[in-house]
Amino acid sequence: MQEYNRADIILGEYMRTIDNLNKDWFFKKNTEVTKTTVADDTWDIINLPHTYNGFDGQDGGNDYYKGKAVYIKKIVKPLVSPDSDFILDFGGVNSVARIYIDGEFVQEHRGGYSRFRVNITRFFEKKNTVTLAVEVDNSNKSDVYPQMADFTFYGGIYRNVSLISVPKTRFDIEYYAGSGVTVTSKIDGDDAIIDITAYIKNPQESDMIMVEVADDDYEDIGAVVAPANNITKLSLKIDNVHLWNGLEDPFLYCLNVKLVRHNEVLDNVEINHGVREYYVDPDKGFFLNGKSLPLRGVSRHQDRLGKGNALDDMDHFDDLDLILNVGANSVRLAHYQQDDYFYELCDRYGLIVWAEIPFISRMNKDVKAHENAMEQMKELIYQNYNHSSILFWGIANEITIAGYIPGITDNLKELNELVKSIDKSRLTTMAQVSMLPMDSGHNQITDILAYNLYFGWYSGKYTDNEVWFDEFRKMHPNRAVGLSEYGCEGIISWHSDTPVCKDYTEEYQAEYHEHMAKLLSKRPEIWCSYVWNMFDFGCDMRDEGGVKGRNNKGLVTIDRKVKKDSFYVYKAYWSKEHFVHITSKRFSIRSNEKINIKIYSNMPKVRLFVNGNDLGEKEGDKIFIFQNVRLDMGANYIKAVGINDDVKRSDRTTFIREDKPFTGYIKPVEDEDENGVKNWFEDMDTESLDVKKLEFNPEYFSIKDTVEDVVRNDEAGNILISIVNQFGTMKIKKSILGIMGGMPVEEMDSFISDQKADPKKVFALINKKLQEIKK
Repeated sequence: MQEYNRADIILGEYMRTIDNLNKDWFFKKNTEVTKTTVADDTWDIINLPHTYNGFDGQDGGNDYYKGKAVYIKKIVKPLVSPDSDFILDFGGVNSVARIYIDGEFVQEHRGGYSRFRVNITRFFEKKNTVTLAVEVDNSNKSDVYPQMADFTFYGGIYRNVSLISVPKTRFDIEYYAGSGVTVTSKIDGDDAIIDITAYIKNPQESDMIMVEVADDDYEDIGAVVAPANNITKLSLKIDNVHLWNGLEDPFLYCLNVKLVRHNEVLDNVEINHGVREYYVDPDKGFFLNGKSLPLRGVSRHQDRLGKGNALDDMDHFDDLDLILNVGANSVRLAHYQQDDYFYELCDRYGLIVWAEIPFISRMNKDVKAHENAMEQMKELIYQNYNHSSILFWGIANEITIAGYIPGITDNLKELNELVKSIDKSRLTTMAQVSMLPMDSGHNQITDILAYNLYFGWYSGKYTDNEVWFDEFRKMHPNRAVGLSEYGCEGIISWHSDTPVCKDYTEEYQAEYHEHMAKLLSKRPEIWCSYVWNMFDFGCDMRDEGGVKGRNNKGLVTIDRKVKKDSFYVYKAYWSKEHFVHITSKRFSIRSNEKINIKIYSNMPKVRLFVNGNDLGEKEGDKIFIFQNVRLDMGANYIKAVGINDDVKRSDRTTFIREDKPFTGYIKPVEDEDENGVKNWFEDMDTESLDVKKLEFNPEYFSIKDTVEDVVRNDEAGNILISIVNQFGTMKIKKSILGIMGGMPVEEMDSFISDQKADPKKVFALINKKLQEIKK
């Protein structure tokens, strides 16, 4: 159950009350709070959740507004007990928030993805109405993570805001904005021991903590009472425990934790708790409650078309429904803390969660940046400790993609130690960038680990995945390794009978995922796998396949309207729901007399009909191909029927045969497609390439300039990307370099393969060519 922070509710006359503050805010962009700030008719009136980058953060160009904005709202003192404190609850403000009451600065929060709370009790001591102003700033900060990433940093108050009224004596909800109660459990034979720790503010000697446990039929099955101290520990036993067993049976016990004074309940927290145990075996993979359960899932970003990250509960529920529909049993909530409601849905429906902080892509040397990462990790754990679906805390993602920065290993170790000091019941993990050497010491820091591998898209062939895993297991037989990201772009406008890597066709994306789904089905020792991504998502710097401002690797489009063919690949492998799906429906106009018709289904037999003619039945496993199907000129009506004993499912489409191929299915050639044609080895050994005597004329570009500045200049950007692609570890597009942001070009060492050339000479070459281009 929620911790009472999503709606207007009252738990009792003197207990905690929640007032939702989402409606009727004044908003103005490109301003800040001053002593004279007053909302007038030049301000917009909006409701929360809200972002000021819902459109410009998804239209491409890497030019969305990053800066300050102000939200203002009058708050009326609630009609509650005079002996109450008043605490503002912010679900998420990206990325720096400064809180003012009646023009007085009260508190700052640095970090855009976690909840925070602000005590404003003193402002209601002599007045019944106050003015709340929130100054929001989503511009880059050296001490706030993420520093850079392949997604849009939407600014705004994009989650719910509420006012909590609580007694002076209460559960401590201000400590890292947690619930003030933690629950853990341990299986003891057929039974389970439940341990509860309550953190109390201002307890009196006679106060008590009462815990009542009910099953899903609301039947009381146990209780325990103890005197209330600042830290109160309680324990009880559940006989014949009913386990939380993922999708199969996500059973939750309800713990009602009450803070009692005499005959009055002062405060109350309800927590849903699932009893489960799990481990990861290097040879056999993930086990839940003693049974093998390879985690096969998807990653999720929290944004939508036109709404950015300002989602409501129905948006979150729809996302969960789509993830369940594809048959995933796990979700990686990347790359930041997500809405509490979504974690709750995962608890209720049985999705196993990898949760992480935005310590991603690049570490900043600023000591305060490390402090920020530590704070965000504390917030993630304290706020989500009671979500039974979370089994893994992720401490970083691709943190070496921007190069190896001194101190990074120590910072990672400190983060891991921090997690273990707070929560010994869960496993720590980390998502490594593909270029990280297998023998890196980073692979020994967390309990388990995983790699982001994009063979078959950014580099190599998709068949290289199994080779990589064989090599890793040979090097590290005692380390459990998973696949934290993999995927490729698929745009539903582009189609081909002969798909190839980087053509952006829906057919190549499906072919890629056919291979990956089959590979993973045969390798349970790969303890986890997460498709990147479940949904296309906003990344304003991207310009991929003719679609600007978007990462198109999703199985579903960013508006959630279209499931790509690749979605049905995984539905065939993962889902128990009978279905049949004809692929390439959007490739409807054909010019060939005969075509192959491919069908995905989790049923053992499929029968095909064309224009009413029965073409027979095929037996198969997930993928059924009817070859050389003849099409008549004009419309051809296709019907596929999946058969499993007496159960039948059907799908229909129409293919139209015309004399000539439809050119609209072919992605237009982009200028960047030709980059890298020049043989840069020609310039590698000239006398002017003295790695010890590089020139840095400030009027011209150099490797001292930031990647962002270089890429903004077409000529300089083309030079940089073409050299990086010739000597690099993977093929990338110029637009993708936008994620490097303010990183100097000379720090891009992780992108250069020392097996292709001496990195020092490569950077000397880049510098030489950039010094020929005037700023």
